[in-house]
Amino acid sequence: MSKDLLPLHMLPIGSIGKVINLTSMGNVRRRMLDLGLIPDTEVEAVVKSPSGDPVAYQIRGAVIALRSEEASKILIEKI
Repeated sequence: MSKDLLPLHMLPIGSIGKVINLTSMGNVRRRMLDLGLIPDTEVEAVVKSPSGDPVAYQIRGAVIALRSEEASKILIEKI
């Protein structure tokens, strides 16, 4: 696989990454999967809120806001 994995919350605004793995468990993991965050899905960091958290991400045609705590459990490869 790639040596350049990073958590989603570290993806710079305007950049695109590909989901590699989810490290969350239970209901949070189920919610992320339901949002379409499955392996090989492309995610783009669109905009940060004025306070910096949450960040809006483009995922499968929808814009979804995730807090850093949630996004830190999604491992991506920057593309």
